[in-house]
Amino acid sequence: MLTPPDLEREFGLTGGNIFHGAMGLDSLFLMRPAKGWSDYRTPVKGLYLCGSGAHPGGGVMGAPGRNAAAVVLEDHVKTK
Repeated sequence: MLTPPDLEREFGLTGGNIFHGAMGLDSLFLMRPAKGWSDYRTPVKGLYLCGSGAHPGGGVMGAPGRNAAAVVLEDHVKTK
């Protein structure tokens, strides 16, 4: 068994959190990673979030990157 300090030390996971951020009710779904940023877009044009902390359910997987790529393609097609 690895404790959160072990995970932080061994794998560089901040706070030993495997979900790349807290999984409280204030940071899930439309509130993840922050209110207004849950669609992978940021207020900076052309800057998208694609890390695990950007996925509405958290977790360490490739889904956030895939979802962000789909949003980038959607935005690119809209502008043409």
